[in-house]
Amino acid sequence: MSTVTNIVFAGLGGQGIIKAADILAEAATASGFDVRQSEVHGMSQRGGSVSSDVRFGEKVYSPMVPPGGADFLVVMDATQVDNFRHRMKEGGLLIEPGLLLGDEYDDIEDLDDDDDTPLTRRNFNIAMLGALSAHLPIDDAVWTEAIKANLPAKVHAENFEVFALGREKAKEA
Repeated sequence: MSTVTNIVFAGLGGQGIIKAADILAEAATASGFDVRQSEVHGMSQRGGSVSSDVRFGEKVYSPMVPPGGADFLVVMDATQVDNFRHRMKEGGLLIEPGLLLGDEYDDIEDLDDDDDTPLTRRNFNIAMLGALSAHLPIDDAVWTEAIKANLPAKVHAENFEVFALGREKAKEA
């Protein structure tokens, strides 16, 4: 029986949930895994809940992570943790904004006004993806290529920086 890794990304419309899932799916595919992905947009244009499931492994048959089946729940907005907690399996890992925000920031929007951090509201999803990457069997070079393939060249440097920051924060936790 093959092992499938189940990941649910969740947050609000405009937070880059789908983009983070796309980058993960591309990195997993480039690493030789069978990958399936699905998303639920909901009221995403008005800041409503958005989620995307990514499943990868030797052989994956369904794109949907079953309820209580997520190995990792990556939540981009703290208000969505309770809405999606039921998707995580017992013993699964929750990666939530507090990991990157710490005690320094009350909200993701606060990042845009702070020149002391490379994190912004626009690249926060990539930093959260970096935090997730610390727990996945995908090489750094593959992540770099997946980010390049999914984001414009003008933002590559800043996104590589916040990806590495997220990865480091996850390793410290």
